[in-house]
Amino acid sequence: MTTLTAPQAEALKCLVCDDENKINATVCETCGAPMALVHETIAQEREPCIVTVIGDSNVGKTVYLGMLLDMLSKRADDFDAVPKGAYSINLQHTVVSYLGARQFPPKTAMEVDEWHWAYYQVSLRSRESDIYDLVMPDMAGEALSAEVSSPNTFAVIRSLLDKSTGIILLVDAAMAAAGSPQPDFFALKLMTYLDGVRATKRGRRNPTPVAVVLSKADYCPECFDDPNGFAKTNLNRVWNLCDNRFENVSFFSASVVGALGYGTDESQNVVPFPLHVAPRGVVEPFEWVLARL
Repeated sequence: MTTLTAPQAEALKCLVCDDENKINATVCETCGAPMALVHETIAQEREPCIVTVIGDSNVGKTVYLGMLLDMLSKRADDFDAVPKGAYSINLQHTVVSYLGARQFPPKTAMEVDEWHWAYYQVSLRSRESDIYDLVMPDMAGEALSAEVSSPNTFAVIRSLLDKSTGIILLVDAAMAAAGSPQPDFFALKLMTYLDGVRATKRGRRNPTPVAVVLSKADYCPECFDDPNGFAKTNLNRVWNLCDNRFENVSFFSASVVGALGYGTDESQNVVPFPLHVAPRGVVEPFEWVLARL
């Protein structure tokens, strides 16, 4: 990558879609990604890795990613994580603050300029020479659904997946264990879409590392005993596709909340409340992906 300082460049390429933007642009005119990512890349003088967390609406992407970033910043599992740019802290700050108040954070808006983006330098303290510049966006599940149903509705999603060096796919284990086909079908759509974006020659499997995370596993603790077996039984459609089309796929179980309570909101709808935070299996999928970048 050619390194340009901001004063030398007349235009800057978006990190996500590669379209040129004015030097003073705050977001990309084409895809809406923040241009702050480009400025951080210039400052680091190396190409960052993009790890994208995807999944259906209400599967827990925001909580998972926010908790992951917070755990990494607290040196969980011997990781060092340094945020680049104050905006990178917004997601974990929001998630930790809401969970501390025994609430779940609000749903991520569909508008790209409302998404949280995080740029972190991550390394293992035992191997100080291995430093990864990671760009991790928090995307709305509704936007993913719209893009899968009608490609190019959200250009930023296709560009993100095309440039992603690793994927973390969240699937609602609680719904799957209850017999709902929705988690299996939506994950199948996402993996099929990803297979199309990262198309390979006929007969060759997609090499992109994909960690399939069975989220909300506190509802069905058996997930933790055998994630692969649980997926094969309860998510058989997507399990078969992964087995046929992807070289690097592994199944994990994760939960963030240790116990739930239930109450009513202002509209008298029954809603869950997190009584306390007890993260389990949050870092392992990320660590697996990182080892394969």
